[in-house]
Amino acid sequence: MREANGPPGDDWTRVVAATDVPPGKLKGVATRQERLVLANVDGEFYALEDRCSHQDFPLSSGELEGCELECPFHGATFDVRTGRATRLPAVRPVRTYDVEVVDGEVYLRLG
Repeated sequence: MREANGPPGDDWTRVVAATDVPPGKLKGVATRQERLVLANVDGEFYALEDRCSHQDFPLSSGELEGCELECPFHGATFDVRTGRATRLPAVRPVRTYDVEVVDGEVYLRLG
């Protein structure tokens, strides 16, 4: 995530106000292209596809502990910074997206 001083370019989509995702929390969001989960780790925002790579369950239903997101269905965990699977049964990463916060609004680059 990078704090910016002006609106990002055309390839960015506003998804929520930063205050909608308090530190240590997750929030599922839907865009026209994707279902995503936002994670706020001590004021740093990260975005991942909202789909566990183990069995396609929504990660937004999980828990965030530090930089680890745990899928509530089978206990797989992912590093929200990289999307890397960090605990079985998941072995494949999940896709991540670039995030910018501009004037208190969270934007994602989806392209």
